[in-house]
Amino acid sequence: MNNFNINIEEQLSRLGKDIQQFVEKNISGQYNGHDFEPNSDVLEGKEEYKIILDLPGLNKKQVKITLKNRVLTVSGERELFLEDDEKLIRSERKQGAFSRAFALPDFADEKTVKAEFKEGVLSISLKKTGFADDADATSIPIK
Repeated sequence: MNNFNINIEEQLSRLGKDIQQFVEKNISGQYNGHDFEPNSDVLEGKEEYKIILDLPGLNKKQVKITLKNRVLTVSGERELFLEDDEKLIRSERKQGAFSRAFALPDFADEKTVKAEFKEGVLSISLKKTGFADDADATSIPIK
């Protein structure tokens, strides 16, 4: 078996694990279609990964970030508060609790997680620890 086949098998195995984690952490039988689900982007740069979430109407005290078993979770709640003399006539903005989970890539350094909240946008960054290379590969002589 050559290195190409081994790499594909490794990647497929990793993909299977990632899919299983995603399903276990994100499938809920109680979704009612009204909860706030913030949009996110995941970016990879040369030296770091970034996760960016749009959280309009929230402040940093309303957002919680946790990291456990290489899964970074962002959660919180967006609520609509009405005054005593107000009533809601039309509602298009989603309200309610939210939770977004992100499985960290193998080369993300968990110890370097940093978060910044500015103008309704949460930016989370993690440095890369190393890169995939053939340094640990064994060379097989051809006879």
